[in-house]
Amino acid sequence: MPATLQHERDSIYRLTISGTLCKADLDHAQDTLISGMELSATGKARLLVVLSGFEGWDPGSNWHDLTFYVRHGDRLERIAIVGDEQWRDHALMFAAADLRRAPVQFFGTDAGADAMEWLAG
Repeated sequence: MPATLQHERDSIYRLTISGTLCKADLDHAQDTLISGMELSATGKARLLVVLSGFEGWDPGSNWHDLTFYVRHGDRLERIAIVGDEQWRDHALMFAAADLRRAPVQFFGTDAGADAMEWLAG
């Protein structure tokens, strides 16, 4: 599966994406995140997205579905994206960085520790 979500600690979750991301895989990860947020004391989460061997988004998927963003977007307190610089602009646009209340920050592949520090801050 090219998208896996795991609970790191506290309210921090790690979404690792590899290969080509399709909507069904992202939906599954989002459902898992929603379940985790519902079990947390705050009902919120901070998300670390790691692009590892990432090849882009499946062009055949329905990326116009904004249900998660509309219903749960405000429950994400921060989003840190770690990946190859070639994906910076696309990843920030995909994460709706300019539309969210929560800050979204991109970090290069060698800055995973910095991303975790920023998320925890």
